[in-house]
Amino acid sequence: MISPRHAILACLLWLIPLLATANWREAVPEARLIGEGELRFFGLRIYDARLWSATEPLQTQRPFALELTYHRAISRDDFVRTSLEEIQRLSGEPVDSARMRQWRAEMRQAFVDVRPGERITGVYLPGRGCRFYVNDRLQHEVADPAFAEAFFAIWLDPHSRDQKLRRDLLGER
Repeated sequence: MISPRHAILACLLWLIPLLATANWREAVPEARLIGEGELRFFGLRIYDARLWSATEPLQTQRPFALELTYHRAISRDDFVRTSLEEIQRLSGEPVDSARMRQWRAEMRQAFVDVRPGERITGVYLPGRGCRFYVNDRLQHEVADPAFAEAFFAIWLDPHSRDQKLRRDLLGER
């Protein structure tokens, strides 16, 4: 006979693979497409971006998802470096170096080297942080609301580098 303790452990072990493959849509169950656009650099198509939310216009006190589908190979290191540079630029003042080191470590776990056709989706969880999915598979969760706000500001802040992409994502055509 199996003890209750072993039965609980067996159930938990059975759930682990399900949690690891959970789709981002489970975090934003009523998500609908708010807007979409593309990032180009010197005329080259880098990625397509889509913003999903249960509310329109976007309300940052509710979960939302930003999905990026890549058309070029990009290394994890380039992704992390560029993201940190943009976070620093948008902050307006120097971000504490210890915090930046922590955020770099979180992003190195969250991101992968991408190839054309691959997709990374970031899910913003207000007050909690965010999750990152690679091709619909949970890659990493960051339990830091300040990081989540700073990261998604790269695309959604009024001072975002690509204003056309920002407007397209927010449905402001």
